Amino acid sequence: MNEVIKNIQEEIEKVVVGKRESVKNLLLCLLSGGHALLDDIPGVGKTTLALSLCRAIALSFCRVQCTPDLMPSDITGFTVYNKQTGQFEYKAGAAVGCHLLLCDEINRASGKTQSALLEAMQEEQVTVDGVTRKTESPFMVIATQNRVGSIGTQPLPYAQLDRFAMRFSLGYPTADAEFRLLKDRAEGNPLSSVRAVCSAEEMLSLKEQVKKVTVKDNLYRYIALLAEESRKSALLEIGVSPRACLSALSLAKANAFFEGRDYCVPQDIRDVFVSACAHRMVLSQKAVSERKSAESVCYHILKEVKVPDDKA
Repeated sequence: MNEVIKNIQEEIEKVVVGKRESVKNLLLCLLSGGHALLDDIPGVGKTTLALSLCRAIALSFCRVQCTPDLMPSDITGFTVYNKQTGQFEYKAGAAVGCHLLLCDEINRASGKTQSALLEAMQEEQVTVDGVTRKTESPFMVIATQNRVGSIGTQPLPYAQLDRFAMRFSLGYPTADAEFRLLKDRAEGNPLSSVRAVCSAEEMLSLKEQVKKVTVKDNLYRYIALLAEESRKSALLEIGVSPRACLSALSLAKANAFFEGRDYCVPQDIRDVFVSACAHRMVLSQKAVSERKSAESVCYHILKEVKVPDDKA
């Protein structure tokens, strides 16, 4: 593992105990230039995970608590007339001026406000009154949504879900991890002990290194075959999109880099496929009637498609 990545992981794990896989997934999203959707019940540490990442990499941070009355302009910004200067002035929204934007309970925002994030997530820019402004670099959106309580929520549309590189859950801690969590919190907030071990500029350099990770033709074909299998599956109404394939490829390269390699192997693709693609699939009526989940369909697809030879 790259030394800087190892240090970041260690700093985050001072606060987020027993969730190494979730910490890794968040770092993979950042390294690949993607965005993360944390889908879980309240109180398991979704916001804490985002905050500890910010502190470990010295990123500027903005948090938005999504509610039905949150306006699109709260995300993108707006222009206001200044009587003294006689000019319209731009007031930045949450997506402008920060490296990491945390959208808490994104499914409680209106569809219009959710859509305000699309340009920022896809193009790393916002357009207000015909003027386009770039977001900070690196830029990442971490959105959370709770599985409990559907009253007052607005489910994310498919186009919005497709912009998230990964969707994953933290889940409950083990008894040992919760024991350590309780003990640590009794002595103060461990978040204050997290130190910055990487700058924004260093993270940009790491992202450039991820882009240079080598991928052989047989692995490109492997991703294409997985996508094809999803599109002809009787369990899916909508299979993996080309955008999902590109996202899975970027995440696989980030996974290889995370593991200390400058080349991809089939396991890198398998490691990220479920988290990268399950939320981009629409189950068929057959799958719904059989009480299948998108994750279980992903595992089925991985079993059906032959794994290429590492040496090919």
